[in-house]
Amino acid sequence: MRGNLPFHGQTAVVTGAARGVGEHLARALSERGARLALVGLEEAELARVAASLTGAAEAAYWHTDVTDAEAMIRTARRVEERFGTVDVVVANAGVAAAGLFRHCTPDVWRRVIEVNLIGGANTAHAFLPALLNSRGYYLQIASLAALAPAPMMTAYCASKAGVEAFAHTLRAEVAHHGVRIGVGYLSWTDTDMVRGGEQVAALRELRARLPWPAGRTYPLGPAVDRLAAGVERRARHVYGQPWLRAAQFVRGALPAVVARHGRQHMPELEPQAAGTPVTLLGAGGAADRAGRPLAS
Repeated sequence: MRGNLPFHGQTAVVTGAARGVGEHLARALSERGARLALVGLEEAELARVAASLTGAAEAAYWHTDVTDAEAMIRTARRVEERFGTVDVVVANAGVAAAGLFRHCTPDVWRRVIEVNLIGGANTAHAFLPALLNSRGYYLQIASLAALAPAPMMTAYCASKAGVEAFAHTLRAEVAHHGVRIGVGYLSWTDTDMVRGGEQVAALRELRARLPWPAGRTYPLGPAVDRLAAGVERRARHVYGQPWLRAAQFVRGALPAVVARHGRQHMPELEPQAAGTPVTLLGAGGAADRAGRPLAS
């Protein structure tokens, strides 16, 4: 049985599990035998996901904001009380905003950093004691944005570069304890967030002008399958799209390539971008706004 269910007897925590990558990764880990602890802001959606998991083990959910450090510590304790152990933690919760930096309010910009970067650190801090006990695995979801920061997504790119650096640093601190740390990279993947970005005309047009394969939107299922396989291997780096592995080898040149692309296209797109309000993208962004209204 265990050969067919590599996570049999193990508990996996997934943040941002109400939709998108988090929901589908929870399903993939459940099908591999893991008990699932789902964490996020959308209580009704978390309940739906937990009830629908068809794996061999149980699932439960906790309505928690990853930016609230004390709440995350309480949630980590409750997960341990419920399941007895925590073996895998996936810091997936994230939001994005698209638009010109000078037209983005400080509250929106800061919220992206809070959820993506501070939320990832809060997740690691809350669950690290349990991972030390289990000699477990922590996967931080980053992005192509960590390798090739793009115009009109300054907060998102900054946050993803930050979580990548955070995970690499944490790996060096805890490796001798037997805890493995991984970083997951995704290009544009078919989620609510990316579909929300498609509603921002200037970003949509800029993406359409990106060279192959960077401008394409990729299906969610294969990307999540690769993430789940990486969790199973306790991999240092996991790539939702295989070509991202090659991008690592040329990452030093990518900012210059992006800057050249921006100089070429932003003069035309800037007036269109200037007329678009900068808000959190997609259904997840709407849920975050509803859960914690931003100042105007």
